[in-house]
Amino acid sequence: MKHIDPVHQSRILIVDDEEANTLLLERILQRSGYEQIHSTNDAREVLHLFARYQPDLVLLDLMMPFVSGFEILEMIQQIIPRGTFLPVLILTADLNPETKQRALSMGAKDFLTKPFDMTEVMLRVQNLLETRSLHRMLLYQKETLEEMVLSRTHEVEEARLETLERLARAAEYRDDDTGEHTQRVGINCALIARELGLPEEHIDIIRQAAPLHDVGKIGIHDNILLKPARLTPEEFAEMKTHTMIGATILSGSRYSVLKTGEMIARSHHERWDGSGYPDGTSGEAIPIEARIVTVVDIFDALIHDRPYKTAWPVAEAVAELECIAGTHCDPEIIRAFVAVYQRKQILA
Repeated sequence: MKHIDPVHQSRILIVDDEEANTLLLERILQRSGYEQIHSTNDAREVLHLFARYQPDLVLLDLMMPFVSGFEILEMIQQIIPRGTFLPVLILTADLNPETKQRALSMGAKDFLTKPFDMTEVMLRVQNLLETRSLHRMLLYQKETLEEMVLSRTHEVEEARLETLERLARAAEYRDDDTGEHTQRVGINCALIARELGLPEEHIDIIRQAAPLHDVGKIGIHDNILLKPARLTPEEFAEMKTHTMIGATILSGSRYSVLKTGEMIARSHHERWDGSGYPDGTSGEAIPIEARIVTVVDIFDALIHDRPYKTAWPVAEAVAELECIAGTHCDPEIIRAFVAVYQRKQILA
């Protein structure tokens, strides 16, 4: 089987207004094994031929009527993609250093002096095409490596998000044996954030971070967490520490989801009027992510059974939220919640 040299499969475009020159170059290149050769004696055809044949090498005369080689060099540089190595081999009888410097500054890679020497033509063409082949190979390897890195990064991100989800579930299973509370909170918080007009990237962070709001319950004793009656003041004081425990668990991360999760874990029991805990923060000083979670968490707690209460009807829970707007909760977020609820999008 005949071995196919990829360099000799390269596409070559010859541009010279002298037909004798193009014929001579075609003959030299064909004898050297190059098969895909296109030529023109009319510089006005170059852009059309360039777009049609997508050459790997251009042999270009500088002094031509209608369009000069310098003008063609400038046009080629404008249409080839950034970072592409497309060699242009200048054909010239002008040995003036200024001419060479100008051509090089405009993107030319090498020169062939007229009249042509057959050996010189073959060597310069082969060198430039081998360089282009190596450049394309390196570019392909770079793109392949980037795809592998992106794929691996995506896998790591998925593993990280799954770990966060499992962490949230681990905390939630303490007092919700279905583990579905965290999922509902994440979805409903995202719906409200979108209703509020937050950017999609911010919405996605809230969706991922909101389920971590009660991760601090891991540190609360079962006798308190699962008590089927009202807590004593001492027990409630211990229950309130789950906000700080959760914030501590999530603190110190450089990831935006965990940073947001830390804020939510700490502040989701703060109240609009400043009567919440652990810091007594009020109004817009409470992070908006925590304010959103507060509304969703209260609603979800009301409509589902807990060790200390039975589930409320959904309509009554929504009415209760409207009653506590401006005291417990941000009125604007309550309005957004009700709007989403009325469109029957809230997950209950």
